Amino acid sequence: MTAIIECHELVRIFSSTGVEVQALQGLDLTVETGELTAVIGASGSGKSTLLTILSGLDIPSAGRARVAGHDLLAMGGRERLSYRRNTVGFIWQQTTRNLLPYLTAAENVLLPLVMAGYPRAKRGARITELLELLNVGELRDRVPGQLSGGQQQRVAVAVALANSPEVLLADEPTGELDEANSEMVLEAFRGVNETLGTTVLIVTHDAGVSDHVRRTVQIRDGRTSTEVLRRTSTDHTGREHEVAEEFAVLDRVGRLQLPQDYITQLAMRDRVRLGLEEDHVTVSPVRPPADDETALDGKEQG
Repeated sequence: MTAIIECHELVRIFSSTGVEVQALQGLDLTVETGELTAVIGASGSGKSTLLTILSGLDIPSAGRARVAGHDLLAMGGRERLSYRRNTVGFIWQQTTRNLLPYLTAAENVLLPLVMAGYPRAKRGARITELLELLNVGELRDRVPGQLSGGQQQRVAVAVALANSPEVLLADEPTGELDEANSEMVLEAFRGVNETLGTTVLIVTHDAGVSDHVRRTVQIRDGRTSTEVLRRTSTDHTGREHEVAEEFAVLDRVGRLQLPQDYITQLAMRDRVRLGLEEDHVTVSPVRPPADDETALDGKEQG
């Protein structure tokens, strides 16, 4: 497989009234073609900034970012418009932001087709195909106000897919939904990924999204910190079960972030002790010297 999203040492600095805020601090991320990936992080971790850069809505301050062969730092205005119209599809958290309220579901899907010059004779079939794929075909003649939040988000996915983008980006797509509707929307993303092969990247603070994707990337303090990879394994009885493995992410200069629960449990502070073994590295907390060791040191010095 080849990488469709590549970010290296990505930096984004925002300045306001003399104060600088570094939202991304050298982030590295690679997503392979056809992957279904979730990027998870707390508020202020940099995940939404990453998504607006990948969507072409913002430009990074430094670093490198490429999506489907497009250099996001070097794109001119015309290429950026084409990129946003044809290469990436985008779904906002706010359901009201994704759809025009005075158009029906079918008309909302039609709009990007018209703007892109999609052949008139094929538009009807394309609209039906997408709405059926998202299981909202029977709702095609309803306006957004007649749809539930989950139905609106599934129609929004159909709109984002209208021009067959290579990458589908979603910013907190279940943030305003209840649990039942969230499940349906997340399953819709999985269906799109499996049926169309579209690369899907979901940004969220909801750790429950991890159950619906193969790969989860954790962002902390503007950098990728850990990843969880899920795969299906078969045991000795022939039963299939899911295996999840957590990995720390090592950046290009050798930095890694330990999971916060590890740091808390082992009371790690300030510095840690590294040990190089034959085939692995150990990381252990530095303990204060025992009282008898301190006393012995004093005697030796005297």
